[in-house]
Parts: sequence; structure tokens; C-alpha cells
Amino acid sequence: MVRLSRIRVVRCLLATAAAAGLAIMPMATSAAESKAKGDHHPRYDYPTAVRADYVIGCLASNGFKHELLGKCACGIDTIADMMPYDDYEKADTILRMQQGGLGDRGAMFRDTPIAKDEVEKLRRAQAEVNLRCT
Repeated sequence: MVRLSRIRVVRCLLATAAAAGLAIMPMATSAAESKAKGDHHPRYDYPTAVRADYVIGCLASNGFKHELLGKCACGIDTIADMMPYDDYEKADTILRMQQGGLGDRGAMFRDTPIAKDEVEKLRRAQAEVNLRCT
């Protein structure tokens, strides 16, 4: 098995892309460049899989229209601005359990003050999404 250094791998990929006629744009930007472009970084960090799940769910509920990708990404960024991940995870779990058809066993996910408070936090964040992400 041949081990290539990262630099050699990158050079090989760049050469292959150039041979195929593809333009490679640099991905890294400085913090100053990000601020100048208006890039926004949410207050709270969420796992990538959770962010992707939200965006995919948003796209699915809107017919997978490509033009909504930015709006859906804005949605999870807005929520991540307003709620720590732990609170989001609690509210999301409660909502999933409420939809699960648990009958009487699901009462603790519907009827407790804690469950109602957690879901209300998420509802407020979602209302803000509707205002910010048009």
C-alpha cells in the first residue's frame, strides 16, 4: 500500500481537476473576509449531523427546491443563535415523542410544564426563523 503525504494528494487532485478543465477556488477565508462578506456564525455550535438533518428536513417539507437551500440553512443558524444545543435537543426529542403515537405513555412529553417550556423555546426560535429567513 502506498502512503502519500497530504501535500502530494492535494497536488494530485489539483492537477487532475486542472486536466479536466475545472477551476479550483480557495475555500479558506480569514475572519476579516468573512465579516466583510456578511457571513454569520451562530452563537451556539451544533453538531454537523444535526444541522444537516434540519436542512434536509426543511428541504423535504418544501419539495426539495434548490432555491430554498439558503433559507433552510438560515433556519438552523437562527435557531443556533437563540438556543443552546442541549435545549434544542430536548425540544426536538419531546416533539418527536409527541408525534410517536405513544398514547397515555406519551403524556409526560405533552403535559408536563418542563416539556411545554422546552417546546415553547423552540417555537419562539422557529418564529424568528420565519422573520429572518425570507
